[in-house]
Amino acid sequence: MLGFGVVVEGKRRGMFDGFVLDHIDVGAVTLRVRYGGAGPAVVLLHGHPHTHVTWHKVAPALAERFTVVCPDLRGYGRSTVPPDEPEHAQMSKRAMAGDVVALMRALGHREFAVVGHDRGSYAAFRLAMDHPGLVRALVNIGGPPIGEVLDRAGETFARLWWHWFFLGQTDKPAEPLINRDPDAWYADKPDRVSPEAREDYRAARRDPATVHAMCEDYRAGLTVDRRHDAADKAAGRKVACPVLVLWGARDDLPLLYGGDPAAPWRTWADQVEGREVDAGHSVQEDAPGALVALLVPFLTSHLA
Repeated sequence: MLGFGVVVEGKRRGMFDGFVLDHIDVGAVTLRVRYGGAGPAVVLLHGHPHTHVTWHKVAPALAERFTVVCPDLRGYGRSTVPPDEPEHAQMSKRAMAGDVVALMRALGHREFAVVGHDRGSYAAFRLAMDHPGLVRALVNIGGPPIGEVLDRAGETFARLWWHWFFLGQTDKPAEPLINRDPDAWYADKPDRVSPEAREDYRAARRDPATVHAMCEDYRAGLTVDRRHDAADKAAGRKVACPVLVLWGARDDLPLLYGGDPAAPWRTWADQVEGREVDAGHSVQEDAPGALVALLVPFLTSHLA
């Protein structure tokens, strides 16, 4: 039974044992970040509606072999909520990617691998696209690039992932509804999320500014992020580094992408591996041991 840590090779790991908790100014925003371990650098990017704490079952195990960096994305958790900009550009994945580059430089890392889940996977993709000289390997947990998702979206996507359009629209903003009872709206499953992680998530979501930023993330996805992806696709640009695509067997992705969520990635990268994990959407919380077992050989082979 997993509690606040993860058991790997018979050894118990605590919640971010040996990690430093810091707040680092990266220019436009200040990021809350935890980092620890030694060796080649790996940055882990969380999704919506989480914080970096979502990685607490995975990061200590990875830190045995790598330097692991876990930030709250801009607008999320305890990182700065940036002021609104035209077209929601303040929450674009390009802006998030720039934050990560500045963060890793501040921590002394010139090259690194990036692992992204959910919305963090889109920031990770943009990081690899915009900064190919820095990213040695990319792990995607949660789906193809935003532009690819929207280009392929149909009735099934709209029915299963309706929240993209609910959070992303502006005519009747979602914030007032969510802010009436954010704990009820974001109902974490207690059998999957540890008490400390759940409280960290709840503390962030109870801040209306953070709720607004998370909605702005989706609005950017439907506007500026999609245009960035479309421009890259039209120009024939691809991810230069190796890509590992992971998904949960009980997530919606196999249904959305014909049983092979890695397939859309093959138009975006030449080196693509795909693996299914016995988990739901949040693989890092549902099956941390299985995730670590997949991450370590892939990261080792490309960061050596």
